[in-house]
Amino acid sequence: MSAATPSTASSTSSTSGSPIPAEGRERIDAVDEAAGLEDAPRRSRFAWCVTGSGHFLEESMALAARLPQCDLFLSAAAEEVLPIYGYHLDALRQRHKLFRDKTASAVPVGALYTDVYHTVIVAPATSNTVAKCAYGFSDTLPTNMFAQAGKLGIPGIVFACDTEPVVVTKAPHDWVMLRPRRVELENVERLRGIDHAQVVCSPDELEQALTRRLAELHLAWNTSSS
Repeated sequence: MSAATPSTASSTSSTSGSPIPAEGRERIDAVDEAAGLEDAPRRSRFAWCVTGSGHFLEESMALAARLPQCDLFLSAAAEEVLPIYGYHLDALRQRHKLFRDKTASAVPVGALYTDVYHTVIVAPATSNTVAKCAYGFSDTLPTNMFAQAGKLGIPGIVFACDTEPVVVTKAPHDWVMLRPRRVELENVERLRGIDHAQVVCSPDELEQALTRRLAELHLAWNTSSS
């Protein structure tokens, strides 16, 4: 599933006398957001996809804040989970351009076709997202971004959550010990074989992968995330 950025010419204007339904307004907003990238330099930005996982979410968001020219692509689940961990969209917009999963045809994926993104990151990635990416399903914004990036030859980095026999993760109010099933561990291994994809299993591995990617691009970390 994918959608190149469409024209808004046929959309009902807000001045035409016919109010635009909420879902139509969201679609137009998504198109306009992508259109704002038209003048961006070629291959100049990171696309960071956030799923509904709270596993090392704080560490992941801190790394995203340190990257130069990093835009956030949020799944619907991410929009629910982020405020639980203290991340609100208005605050995130002060640092990142935001793309939201509000359209059935994944309009924000069209931003990849503008050729301004050099790297797609999915972090943290739920076991559901890992399974979908591993088997080629793309029915959320992050999984669609991952799939289309691969087809365009754009490198992807996935921070998978369920990678060890025992995983200790931070829930909103406590720490929880999980024991991933064999199917989750097998999906991580399958994902490692996907073209143009790199799988990392910890915040340290994620930072190291990003440091290498920055070096390849002759870029550097932001000196401050404040």
